Order: sequence, then C-alpha cells, then structure tokens
Amino acid sequence: MAAAAPGEGISYEPDEKCSIALALGMGIQGVVLALAPTVLGMSLFVQAADLSQRQATWAVVAAILVCGMTSVLSAARLGPIGGGHNLLIISSTAFLAVSILAVNRAGPETFASLVVASALCHIVLARWLHLLSRIITPVVSGVVLMLIAIGVMGVAVDRLEGSSEGVTAAAEPAVALITILSAAAVAMRARGRLRLWSPILAVIVACVIAALFGLFDLEGVRNAAWIALPRPDMPGLDLTPGVDFWTLLPMFLVVSLASVIKTMTTSVVLQRVSWRQPATPDYRLVRGTVNAIGVGSLAGGLAGTLPVGTMDATSISFASLTGVAARRVGYSIGIIFVALALLPKFVAALLSIPQAVTSGYLIFFMGLLFVEGLRLVFRDGIAPQKAVIVGVSIGIGASLQGNNLMESIIGGAWGALLGNGMILGTLAALVLTAYIELSGRKRSRLEAELKAEALPGVDDFLSEVAASVGWDEASANRLRLVGEESLLSLIEASEEESPPRLIVIAQPSPAKIELQLRASLHAQNLEDRLTFLSERSEASHEGAFSLRLLSHFASTVRHRQYAGIDIITVEVERR
Repeated sequence: MAAAAPGEGISYEPDEKCSIALALGMGIQGVVLALAPTVLGMSLFVQAADLSQRQATWAVVAAILVCGMTSVLSAARLGPIGGGHNLLIISSTAFLAVSILAVNRAGPETFASLVVASALCHIVLARWLHLLSRIITPVVSGVVLMLIAIGVMGVAVDRLEGSSEGVTAAAEPAVALITILSAAAVAMRARGRLRLWSPILAVIVACVIAALFGLFDLEGVRNAAWIALPRPDMPGLDLTPGVDFWTLLPMFLVVSLASVIKTMTTSVVLQRVSWRQPATPDYRLVRGTVNAIGVGSLAGGLAGTLPVGTMDATSISFASLTGVAARRVGYSIGIIFVALALLPKFVAALLSIPQAVTSGYLIFFMGLLFVEGLRLVFRDGIAPQKAVIVGVSIGIGASLQGNNLMESIIGGAWGALLGNGMILGTLAALVLTAYIELSGRKRSRLEAELKAEALPGVDDFLSEVAASVGWDEASANRLRLVGEESLLSLIEASEEESPPRLIVIAQPSPAKIELQLRASLHAQNLEDRLTFLSERSEASHEGAFSLRLLSHFASTVRHRQYAGIDIITVEVERR
C-alpha cells in the first residue's frame, strides 16, 4: 500500500464510486487485517467458555457474519444508523474477558442477555456520555480492567490442569509458556504491517510446538465440508434476569462505555483522513457510527457471540495509506466476511487450536489488559483519594479471588456472587467514587455564551467560589487565571458562526477546586496541544503562552470530546 499523508492522496472519497474490481481487492485487504484478531478472539472465547462443538462452531460463524453485517452498516447511511465511512470491524477483544466470565458463571442465555443489554446501552451512552463522566472515571475503568485481568488469568491457569488425555502432565503448561514467550517476543520485535499479524504468528509457532507434544486433533477439520450453509444454534435470552445478570451487568456497561469513547474518537479522525479537503467532523455521522456498532453488538448478543468493535488505528491507516475511502470498499468487506462463514472447514481449523495454546495467549492478553488498566489509573497522576480507591478496590478484588467468604456468611446465589472478588472490587470502586462526589461541597454552576464578553461574569463567579471555601487572595487569583485561560482556549478553538452555550461547573473543596467548562464546538484536543508544547519547547504560536500558563497553574488539565460537546476539566490546588 502506498503511503499518503492524512487527507492527501485520496483517490476515492466516501461518496465516490470506485470500480468493483478495486473494491473487491481493497475488501480482501481489509478482511485479512480484521480476520486475525477476530479469529484469535473467538478461539479464546469458545474454548474458555467450554461450549459444545455445535455451539462453538455456530459462535465463530455468527461472529464472522455479524462482522460482515456491521461492516456494511458502518459504511452505509441508513437514517440514524451508519457513519458513511469504512471501518474494520472485529469481534471486540475489549469484551473478551468479561464475556468468558459471564458465560462460565451464568450460562449462554444470561451471557446473551448481557450482550444485548450492553448493546442497547452502547447506543444510549453515545448521547448521554458526559453525564456519566463523574462516576465512571478513568480510575474506575482502570480498576475494572485490572480486576477482570486478575480473574481471567486464574481461569486460564485452571484450564491447564489435565484437560488433555494421553499426554504428559508437563505438556500443556510447557506449551502455554511457549505461547506466552512467543507472543511477547513477536510483539516486541514486530514492526509496521507485520505487527498486525503478531498474535497469529505467535499462535502458529505455539501450534507447531503443540503438535510435537501430541496436543493437536485434526479430526474435526477432516470431517468438515468445504462449503455449507451455517447451522444456527442460538442460546436465546434469559427473559427473567436473576442475580447473575444484575451483578455482571455493571462490568459490561463499563466496558461498553470505553467502547463508545473509542468508537467516537475513531469516527472523528476517520472523517478527517477520508476526504481530500478535511472538514469539521459531522457528529451526526459519529453518532451513526456508534449506532451501527451498537446494532452489530445487538445482533451478536441475539446470536450468542461476542459484541463487535473497531480496529481503531488500523481503520484510519487503511483509509489514509490506500487513498481509497469509497463506501463500496466497506460493502465489499462485508460480503467477503459472509462468504467466509460458508466455509465449514475454515471454521473447523480455527476450533482445532489446542487449549494449551489459547490458555497461554489468554494469560498474555490479560497481562496487557492489566497494564492498560494501570495506564488509565495513572493517566492524570495519582492523588491521595485516587490511591485509596485503587488500593481498596484492588485489595478487595485480589484477596477474594478463589476465596469466597461471603458464601458462608450470606449463602445462596447472592453469597456466591457477592463473594466474587471482581464484582466486589468493582462495586467498591463505584461506591467510593460516588462517595467523593456526594460528600463534597455542592457544585456551583454558571451559564453564558462562549465569547470574550463572558470573561467578567466567569471571573466574578470564580471569585465567589474561591471565597466560599476560604481561599486567600493568591490562591483565588490563580483560580481566576486558570479559568480565564481555559475559556480563552475554548474561544480561540471555536469554529461556530454563532457563539455556543458555555457551562462552567465548579466543585469546591478547601484543598482544591475542580472546574469543568462545557461547550458545543469542534476543537483540537487541548491535552494533545499541551503535550506537544511540553515535548517541543521551541514551539511558538499565538496560543502557546496561554497553554503553558494553564498547564503551569493548574495541577490537572483534561480535554474530552464527545458528540457535539467539548469538556475541559482543570484542577487548581490551594497554595
């Protein structure tokens, strides 16, 4: 694929029609890129979930069909569904860990119901995302990811204990260890396009070793037909949700929230690189993309397979590097996916991967998931309150893994579920975060238009907030300065013809005051600009001094972009 700068070298824009031959050629490339993570993710899921042969076969076939359908939906524009751009759709690895836990703990019907519920919430969350940002914080999301990783690693290790007959006791642990080391070695050294295939390369190496140990069984591949229609085996839904459903639902919702944020960000960037003259992102298309992923995940839940997700960076590179952003490519990707679902021998080959290999890779994958959770927790530093939330939640969750104390105290289904370390740890993180929000001083609010004339009103508002918590004049002046520079940064970045509505929210405390400025505009990410300035001190432009001043006087600066809403959050500590 020839390289091209974002927005430049685009041969076919989304609304233009390329030839059918070109669309098929590009579709094959897209499927090749998306197939690797889908194949590996589904192999991990069906083996870890202990499904029957027919259930496992259908789950893989359904995943491929759902990926194809969602590829078409995301490229189309069917009212509120579809963003009109080509996305590489995969079975969501973000849901892999919690899905394995759900199907093992609660069964296929409850798992399917959880996926359907999270898919519906996926669509709703896209519109009301900003309202949840104070409770489901990066710290809470990070804690959930770490607890999921800890729990699933235990499941992966348990699957290595004598699951295969006729081999030595050390065979499966040895193959699992080789898988982990192979995955790490390939991931650390692979570069460019080869990095996309690093998981599959590691699994191929481990499969060769597994074959030497006698762990490969190819009977299913030999007996499978070359071409046949799928035989559905949908689990159905649990129409009377019980304790299992309600205790697992919060974890699915947290992962769904993270998926929504990633999808929205990818859609915004993809719009910029798919046109010769990048324009302001259309948030109606962003919402349409989120809705398409939600509909695809809903179909996955009804079929009893994993929700769908996007290959974020790869989708963007696929459009910018090839220069072909025509929607016909997205339709072609969907058609090719459907064609693959009609090849039973291909599906049987996926299901023949030895359990020791998938267990080893699951441990490797969960280790990376744990690190991703750490990144979220430490992204904005670790204040004392955050340290307490993380320490208590991880302490509870890790200590109760495999040691259910609540079952002997409460008994019954509630005792069994509330004794689960991951569930209790997640609840602890949510409760402690809510406690911080509810126990603090009442938030103050100011509404105005996003224009320079609003500065005096914002200044008076911040002065009153500082006085309400007894800040001295020096600290109050720092707060006012930060508020002024934050507002000026939003005004400078605004591209609206008429001034958008500005909402300033202050959360005061004696030690610090958190400001949140909300406005509807399409702006460059402020955090990225601050990072750029810190890494390149020689940079100079009109907003440079303002941004440096803001980062100097504010202890934390965060910028979030949602559908039609920009939110800047700054924290100012009392000195």
